[in-house]
Amino acid sequence: MLEPEIFTVDMEIAASHQKEIMEFINENYLLTKKDVFTQVNIQADRLNFTAHDLEKTGTVGVEVVATNPLQLIFTPQGASPDFVDAIREDLLFLVQFFEDKQRNSTLYFAWIEGEDVIPEEPPSTRKRLSDRLFSSNMILIYVLFFMINVALFLTLGLVYAVAAIILFQLAIVLLSDRLFLLRNKWRITPENPQVHIIEYQLPIKEYGEFQEKFGKELITRMKEEIYNKTLAVGKEPTCQIGEDIMEYYGFQCNPESRRNRVIDVYSLVKKATDKFNLPVPKIVLSNTMVPNAAATGPSPRRGLVLITTGLLVQLEENEILGVLGHELGHLQGRDPLVLFTLISVEFILRFTLFLPIVLINPLVYIIIAFLVIFFVGKFFETRADLVSAMKIGQPEVLASALRKIGYAKLQMERSSPTRIPSWLSFDTHPPIYFRVDRLEKMKKAPQVKHPLLQSIKDVFHGFLGSFRGN
Repeated sequence: MLEPEIFTVDMEIAASHQKEIMEFINENYLLTKKDVFTQVNIQADRLNFTAHDLEKTGTVGVEVVATNPLQLIFTPQGASPDFVDAIREDLLFLVQFFEDKQRNSTLYFAWIEGEDVIPEEPPSTRKRLSDRLFSSNMILIYVLFFMINVALFLTLGLVYAVAAIILFQLAIVLLSDRLFLLRNKWRITPENPQVHIIEYQLPIKEYGEFQEKFGKELITRMKEEIYNKTLAVGKEPTCQIGEDIMEYYGFQCNPESRRNRVIDVYSLVKKATDKFNLPVPKIVLSNTMVPNAAATGPSPRRGLVLITTGLLVQLEENEILGVLGHELGHLQGRDPLVLFTLISVEFILRFTLFLPIVLINPLVYIIIAFLVIFFVGKFFETRADLVSAMKIGQPEVLASALRKIGYAKLQMERSSPTRIPSWLSFDTHPPIYFRVDRLEKMKKAPQVKHPLLQSIKDVFHGFLGSFRGN
């Protein structure tokens, strides 16, 4: 019998909803596999069950304690380490899934002292895409400009069109920080360093019933009324201020359902840049609950970091620091300029050395060229992870942040019969399972002399491993 293994999971859940996780795990996990899970016992603040490793006829006792952070206690009795890891992965996924459902019934308010009050911007594909266009690698922007390129060829001719396209794309790289500033209204500065976030986490069932009865428009109206009577006039949205409005719409403002956070974002960015020995970049905040961060700019001195309120809500401060380290890794490596050079070289070769191949089948050439470019982009994303682990010194914390941000994709990749498509997608990021596993294996801050070379090696190792089912 091995000693119990204890894992902790930081949660974005108010006290009044922490105990609901027990029933959620039971209904959506334990009851679906009655041959694997037995001796289920749900109490007020904990859940106990036994998981049977059917391949090795061993078991593992599991206890889930509803505190924050949540505690997962495993006591193996003949079960394989892989089986224990699988149960742990499933429970981590369920916690993240529960949090995601809770976000759908949560009212969020965020503001920066000294800045105008801006309502939360609803998540949109257009906004996410535009943020990706001007961030670290900017490969997507070159792909989207393909039709513009065709038009320029038709009007300017080959030589002038190639020159115009390269100069146009270079201008975008050099001005990317200013383009970000134009699109985002909130600035984080030494004078206004803090972001204030207040959440009302309403009961999921009650919120769901209300939503079915009245629809999303009425929910939005309620948020606007609370917003107008509190933040818009410089008042904190306390339960007392919002009580009349919430009761009118059928909700009771329970103090235990309210969470407050004040994050000194400027200090976090300053702490990260100090570890990188870089100047503090311009910092902008996007008031959307989509968890995201991005870095752009032609050089560290012209750098800009974007953070969303969703990232601040979902991650703890040390996890935010790890994500900032990843973005600063892009700035330190001047990745936008490096990848611009790579794409420009391919673009010139397309109309010179590779022209006979292009003429035979231009569609096949474009697909292969983009696959290669996006695969090379994975080298720089992998290096950014490694550099963050080296400079910030907490690889396991960055892994935890990636788990939270990409939990659904991680679960899909781990359950997929093959991982090859996740490596051959038009995405500069490697599969999230690869990034998480790689960071967790580091245990402590690595010391690597050539981070890019090591990252290239790791990417090829991970890619080839996908053919072996690893």
